[in-house]
Amino acid sequence: MAAKEGGVVKKGHEEGIRMATSLLQEFGLPGGLLPLADVIEVGYVKNTGYMWISQKKKVEHNFKMISKLVSYDTEITGFIDKKRIKKLKGVKAKELMLWPPVNEITVDDPPTGKMHFKSLAGITKTFPVEAFAAGQ
Repeated sequence: MAAKEGGVVKKGHEEGIRMATSLLQEFGLPGGLLPLADVIEVGYVKNTGYMWISQKKKVEHNFKMISKLVSYDTEITGFIDKKRIKKLKGVKAKELMLWPPVNEITVDDPPTGKMHFKSLAGITKTFPVEAFAAGQ
């Protein structure tokens, strides 16, 4: 795939988690934003900001502080930038009976303690950043 060309790739769960966590930190995003399991590979292309994560199975995670169930597909892709991930694919948040895909995640800059999740349907939800801290 051309989008992955020139990317740094880490294979395996430990290396993949380490890389995903360091990318989140580098771009000012909370460390618990991507609760992954059985990671196969994580990649990042510095020139374009394109990142991808492959894991063996879909993961559903409940962020307790905000009572929000989020689904992470086996393939997650997007473009990571300072305080944001755009063109995100593979992440859905449960909204009543629906699972709209999350298309963009941004953290307020300057910091207000809030972050925003946008779906293709035009729905934007705002939550406290600390709800996505590592271990939540």
